[in-house]
Amino acid sequence: MGSHPTLDALFLAAGAPGPPPALSHGAKWKTWLLKAGNDPDVDSLAVLGNVIEEFMDLGPDESTPEFETWTRNRQRLVKVLEEHGFRYYRGGRVLPAGELAPPIVSEPANRTNVPAELRKPTSVHELILTLVRGLPRAMHPLTHRRKGAISLSFQSEYDIQDLLHALLRPWVADIRPEEFTPSYAGSSTRMDFLLPAHRLVLELKLIRDHTHGRKVGNELIIDIEHYRRHPDCDALWCIIYDPNNFIPNPQGLASDLEGKRSTTDGAVDVRILILAP
Repeated sequence: MGSHPTLDALFLAAGAPGPPPALSHGAKWKTWLLKAGNDPDVDSLAVLGNVIEEFMDLGPDESTPEFETWTRNRQRLVKVLEEHGFRYYRGGRVLPAGELAPPIVSEPANRTNVPAELRKPTSVHELILTLVRGLPRAMHPLTHRRKGAISLSFQSEYDIQDLLHALLRPWVADIRPEEFTPSYAGSSTRMDFLLPAHRLVLELKLIRDHTHGRKVGNELIIDIEHYRRHPDCDALWCIIYDPNNFIPNPQGLASDLEGKRSTTDGAVDVRILILAP
């Protein structure tokens, strides 16, 4: 399953309860699945299905040497599930044996009884929230590609911004990257994405190290002052990707900065989204 950060991102995106167990790589995933199974507030079968979905559904090309090994390992996993009374269905669904899997539908007739992951977003804010929270999961198949394909790296803010931009483009017609903000304290800055039709700005930051984790709050305070003065920005979403948990107090950071910021020369509603194991 790759490195610890990769494993952590996979399990958290799958809905496993945090924080990650502080164990060796081999023991971590087993303990984490057991933790999910013992938590009454967690759908442990959904977590398991999400964790194994990409392995089960995205095998290597049949013409490659890896296909035989993948097929053998997949059959082993199917057998283990069956021995414990479960069956895997395409799309990351693990159900008790004998229980028929419901069809995957794009627009359910009764939205109130359908899991959130099967519902079509009803607003641009709901859509963006889904895309942002799924960023670590979207990275996984791009960083773990089939043999012979070039794996992508998400080691800089630009890498992650490009991924978010690509995910937004099919849904949002007018996306304006790197537009300048009005001057504040003698300087201006480039915003990451402006969605003018929705009067929304998305600002994405990758936490590089412990020092950056301690200082990112000050960066955001300055950014907020810039965006508050922009005539097309009513809302600012600050997306912070912190895969190594460098921010010492993420909940405190969010509570300090979130909310309406208003003065005589402008106002902006700030939302903080921190993506971390």
